Amino acid sequence: MAAARLQVRDALGTWIRLIDNNPFTIGRRDTNHLQLGAPEVSREHAELVVDGERYRVRDLHSRYGTFVGREAITERQLCSGDRIRLGREGGAELVFFDEGDEPSPTAEISSGGRGALRRLSDLLVRLRRLGSDRLLDDVLVLVLDAALEVSHADRGFIMLAAPDGRLKFRLARGPSGHMLTNSRFETSEKFPEEAFLTGRTRVVDDLLELESSGHDTTRDLGIRQVICVPLHVVRFFEAAGQPHEDRRLGVLYLDGQEKGSLASETTQSTLEALAAEASIAIEHARMYRETIEKAKLEHELHVAAEIQRALMPRSLVTLPYVDAAAVSIPCRAVGGDFFDYLRTPAPVFGFTLGDVAGKGPPAALMSAMMQGMFAYAARGQDTADPAAIVANINQALCQREVELRFVTLFFGVLAPDGRLCYCNAGHNPPFVVGERGIRRLAAGGPVVGILGHATYEHAVVALDPGDVVVVFSDGVSEALGSNDEEFGDERLLDAIQRAGPGDVQQVVGAILDAVHTFTEGAVQSDDITVMALRYHGPPCPGA
Repeated sequence: MAAARLQVRDALGTWIRLIDNNPFTIGRRDTNHLQLGAPEVSREHAELVVDGERYRVRDLHSRYGTFVGREAITERQLCSGDRIRLGREGGAELVFFDEGDEPSPTAEISSGGRGALRRLSDLLVRLRRLGSDRLLDDVLVLVLDAALEVSHADRGFIMLAAPDGRLKFRLARGPSGHMLTNSRFETSEKFPEEAFLTGRTRVVDDLLELESSGHDTTRDLGIRQVICVPLHVVRFFEAAGQPHEDRRLGVLYLDGQEKGSLASETTQSTLEALAAEASIAIEHARMYRETIEKAKLEHELHVAAEIQRALMPRSLVTLPYVDAAAVSIPCRAVGGDFFDYLRTPAPVFGFTLGDVAGKGPPAALMSAMMQGMFAYAARGQDTADPAAIVANINQALCQREVELRFVTLFFGVLAPDGRLCYCNAGHNPPFVVGERGIRRLAAGGPVVGILGHATYEHAVVALDPGDVVVVFSDGVSEALGSNDEEFGDERLLDAIQRAGPGDVQQVVGAILDAVHTFTEGAVQSDDITVMALRYHGPPCPGA
């Protein structure tokens, strides 16, 4: 049986489509065999199926219905000449012709402006299907040149909505595709803004006859006619009762110095059809650009995260008198927490852990700078006085005047005999857990990076063999559970004590496990960093 045909009548004119698939689907989605962009056409609206030697039309639960003649149908057998209407008034009309029956000769549109528009529309559909990776500027040029061709306007502009909602000129072209410079596209902003805000086409038959003021500049250029067509993407939801979404993208503006065809219904309908197809192409081009930019940003963040991990020291350090382990888990790709182990010329073990205010790349840059400062200080200064090192770092940060970037940190120096000299700059006081009970290391001063003349002090505590020192960021103690309760110091201390006399990696692991169990189901809102040290006692002579 030879393929039947549909005579399609929509805003683009009248044209023929062979029914060359079974089933033959019709709708707005670009995967349909017949794609129609009319507002009342659903994404999967209807289908034609072969039933023996007969064709049947079936509604696919469309929002606005399928009609044969005046009757709303769910499924019906077709006879040659039957008129199928998709939607009520804002849809499309199809005429079914069986084998041997000829459609109206008016169905051919192979020349003239409407024929050019048909070819452009087909091209834009292909762009949606195959070319969503086209650059936005290329799409805008294609759209504007086609609009000038079908309307015979003297000038054409495309204005797109900026993030603040205002229209911004994006492209201006004259006949034959030549670009207009900034001095040649002055025009009234009232008409484009009206079309953009209302979502309806604005047509001015003769600007000279318009009594309202505010168009003197446009009149001085000799402009007589203006048409502004909104560029917007309308998304209909299939469920009954749900509103549609109207995303305003911008305005297609055309004008001319002589009265002609700009104000005709044919020109208006063809430009509106072009604008509907162009809006989808523009939206896809924008989405592609955003996808590329997002992928580039994600790649850069991945590289930054790799660099940050490389800057962190290895997790485990083992010396004759002390073992240390630490883990840092950023809440984003990169974080503002840092830790480091500092090898000094003296036979002592230096360590630091800090938390930069804020999150993400700015905080990560600051944390890298802090590591560099401590590394330099450990080599060039007397580490017997951690307070002096912290004071110097504070002055250096304040001189740089990094806005809203202060740092809490803990810096300690452990000698082989168990003397721990430390300075705490506004940081969570670390725990010392051992046979003497629980001690907190709070001496020091304010956070660094705010007060240039702040003073800092150091304190000394004596560690006994087996004592564990746990330093942590507030991402641990302030971690929120699903009920918005904080993890707190008591749960942290309980995790330390339950780890017992195991190695420092077990202590760190026990703390992280406790935090993860407590916050299960909640989103991590801050960087989490933990360091644990266990003092073994003075090394044996010759060790």
